[in-house]
Amino acid sequence: MKNQAIPIRYGFFIAAALIVYFLLLSLLGLHTNPYFSLFNAVITGVGIYWCIKKYQEYKGVKFKYQKGFMAGIVSGFIATFVFTLFFGIYATNFDATFLNEIAQGRRAENNISVAAILFVVATMGFASSLIITFSFMQLFKSSWNTKETNKNIAS
Repeated sequence: MKNQAIPIRYGFFIAAALIVYFLLLSLLGLHTNPYFSLFNAVITGVGIYWCIKKYQEYKGVKFKYQKGFMAGIVSGFIATFVFTLFFGIYATNFDATFLNEIAQGRRAENNISVAAILFVVATMGFASSLIITFSFMQLFKSSWNTKETNKNIAS
């Protein structure tokens, strides 16, 4: 159970950090500027990195690439799901002009549906989680370029 608790715990930590960052931007009136959402990838990346690192420490020598990858993906997907849920609640219940402000900034029609925005937020989160996890797993995978491996290949 513990090895499944690590990605779940980090997924909620990442989601909480994303929500706090969004609310901070909202307080400053910058939440409709899409350029500030690029920092979401940094927050997600830091969280996924620490999740995989913690999982590797927990597993020790039994750490496998596939399990580390799954830990990163699960934490990123949980964070994306929770943040998308929060984003939907915020856009529909707390800031009625939020969607119109986004539409005006993008020269789109003023009639953007909540479902379309939530689809974009979820897709961006899932894609970012996947790419970030693939990238960080390159740091955590064991190397095949060792003296013992080269000796086995040579013989």
